[in-house]
Amino acid sequence: MLLLSSLFAWLFAVAPAPPAPLVARPADVEFCQIFGAVYLERDPRYRPFCAFIAYEEPDEAFTDLNVFREENKLFADQQGLWFITPTREFADYVVFVTPTRGQADFSIHYTTARTFAGCRR
Repeated sequence: MLLLSSLFAWLFAVAPAPPAPLVARPADVEFCQIFGAVYLERDPRYRPFCAFIAYEEPDEAFTDLNVFREENKLFADQQGLWFITPTREFADYVVFVTPTRGQADFSIHYTTARTFAGCRR
């Protein structure tokens, strides 16, 4: 009986789920090349799972990337054109938005003109 119960315990043992991997920054993608569906994460607990860290600049003069918010994901096909997704599962990139400028990889400013979107470098 002991042998049979240990055999069942071994056969039906549930292995613990592996920890969620940290999202590594894509080596071939810079922040200027981000376009498409973007999820903006604001919860500091999920910061390690984000590919980039950005600061929302209130003034356009000191920003690294001008972002135009597209209403349709299909039109977000160039640098600086972002479709902000409400869920992280549909995003091409996950960007953590930090309240501190010194912790950010780059700064963004939302522009109202599609032609001004893009990198300022």
